[in-house]
Amino acid sequence: MNESELARAICDRLATVRARMAAAARDAGRAAADVTLVAVSKEQPDRAVADALACGQTAFGENRAQELVAKATALAHAQPAPAWHFVGRLQRNKVRSLAPYVARWHSIDRIELVPELARHAPATPAFVQVNLAREPQKGGCDPDATAALVERLRDAGVPVDGLMTVPPVDRDPRPHFAALRALAARLGLHQLSMGMTGDFEAAIGEGATCIRVGSAVFGPRPSGVGLRR
Repeated sequence: MNESELARAICDRLATVRARMAAAARDAGRAAADVTLVAVSKEQPDRAVADALACGQTAFGENRAQELVAKATALAHAQPAPAWHFVGRLQRNKVRSLAPYVARWHSIDRIELVPELARHAPATPAFVQVNLAREPQKGGCDPDATAALVERLRDAGVPVDGLMTVPPVDRDPRPHFAALRALAARLGLHQLSMGMTGDFEAAIGEGATCIRVGSAVFGPRPSGVGLRR
């Protein structure tokens, strides 16, 4: 496809995702406006993000620090301005470089990150990532440690207002989404980052306020394509 066809394809996919979001919200007795779509642009070129911006999408997710900074720099003067969400495992030594660009953290999962966040990003809202299934290969704090991490963030002045999770790929995600909602309620948190391309409708049904969708918006990740298309 040429560039105009690629742009139209992204707009069409965005329209489809938004329609599915609205239907899922309606089925759950919720307003579609209560759910934020974060378009995960991992390994997508700058041009694809610009195309999505032109179609009204403003929130974008990246899981690698270098890629987020590169895209944020390249699109610094785009209108509307993109809001960058960091959705990957956060390394302590990357907080400083990311802080000027990140509008929201989705993956705060350990105490060691708190001093860096308080020093370099004290006003940026954060989700605490919870590893509900206790999968050793995944990030996320243990469910039993979540309250302590939330308290430490609050004590440091970091505005944590919700929880995030990635359910196991081989299980029904809804019990995990419901468990995250219940844990958030116990902690007095009202935001839930949960749901991706394969399960965002179930997540909305269980109360997601933020979904992270990649391939349903952008299509397959391009192979051998750099960030500067």
